[in-house]
Amino acid sequence: MDNDLSNYRRVYEKSELTEENLPEDPITLFRNWFIETEAYGSASEVNAMTVATIGLDGYPKSRVVLLKQFTYEGFIFYTNYNSEKGRAIAANPNVCLSFFWYETERQVIIKGKAEKVTENNSDGYFESRPHGSQLGAVVSPQSEVIPSRQYLNEKLAQLENEYEGKEVPRPAHWGGYIVKPVEMEFWQGRPNRLHDRIRYTVNEDLSWKAERLAP
Repeated sequence: MDNDLSNYRRVYEKSELTEENLPEDPITLFRNWFIETEAYGSASEVNAMTVATIGLDGYPKSRVVLLKQFTYEGFIFYTNYNSEKGRAIAANPNVCLSFFWYETERQVIIKGKAEKVTENNSDGYFESRPHGSQLGAVVSPQSEVIPSRQYLNEKLAQLENEYEGKEVPRPAHWGGYIVKPVEMEFWQGRPNRLHDRIRYTVNEDLSWKAERLAP
């Protein structure tokens, strides 16, 4: 079966990215773009990002994860440390995050190093999660082969009875990562496929250098 997609076209013309409007650091630009995209009523899960790692088998793998916090230090998400991505990060902390915001015709690609956040931070976020999500983190042996959906349902039912009216403690294997960026690229769609691409690279003194890339 041949599914020819060569006629798929879209004209990008909503905005531009020029050197005259660049902040000194990329986190400020990311924050501005995030807020502008969030302001679109149709924007869905603006914090959804793709996390790419190098797996233990040597292959890159990417998956969508939700960004839960960003600061001038980096970008934070939470997961099971024993999951496939957790094991990959333990072996190689170099990761890539990417955002594609259809509504504003923008993309951000972030190269950085991932490290675990403090246990206090993981505890605080875990306590803020809905009760069902807390139980789900305990129930799921993420990325492992399981016999059936029923297996998960039965484990969840057991834990619901065990923790009815009680606080659910954070599992030691579940917590956050902060990705500290070394490079951030901002892509703004433009007409005729002559898109704007600005790359920020961190210097030794932790300042940032911005450069324009050919589209």
